[in-house]
Amino acid sequence: MIHSTKPIDDATPLDDISGLKLPNNKVYSLKEIYIAEANNIAIATLKYLSAPPSKKLASFSYEWLSSLHEDMFGNVWDWAGKFRHVELSIGIKAYQVPTALKDLANDIAFWDKNKTFDIYEIATRLHHRAVQIHPFQNGNGRWSRMLANIYLRQNSSMPVKWQEDLLSKDNPKRNEYIKALKAADNGDYSSLIVMHKITY
Repeated sequence: MIHSTKPIDDATPLDDISGLKLPNNKVYSLKEIYIAEANNIAIATLKYLSAPPSKKLASFSYEWLSSLHEDMFGNVWDWAGKFRHVELSIGIKAYQVPTALKDLANDIAFWDKNKTFDIYEIATRLHHRAVQIHPFQNGNGRWSRMLANIYLRQNSSMPVKWQEDLLSKDNPKRNEYIKALKAADNGDYSSLIVMHKITY
């Protein structure tokens, strides 16, 4: 069970808590669930962002893209790493997700091999496309930003210090971030690239 509370603005609302893996002998607030998710994400962060670039833990293959989501949320949700079957207010149609994610994996491999863009633009395009696809029931924004950070780290750059409450109305960076994503929707990645250069 869950007590309702105000969700993070512009994030996918947490209306359905089926699949919650936390002990079921109590009622959880959304804040408690977000804390559990943050703890799980911290484990994935340590795994991927603390490793030296030479380790190359992330392949950015189609299979790995979904397994990262499981690494980030698998201790909290049983649907972690599994593609959604419902339509969301953001993202492509659910049936298009597998093909779009395969295309993204292929594009990353091509960009990386051919040095099509510099590492900041590749990380930016990866982040933006992942948000556009929105493959999972929830956690897509955090997963997308983690993808970009892992790409940067594996290419000897420092990760971006994304704020946990990035989409909160109280965060002064919120409008800047959303505006940058919308500009990228129209092919202008410049503002989002700048945000990917603000590191730890």
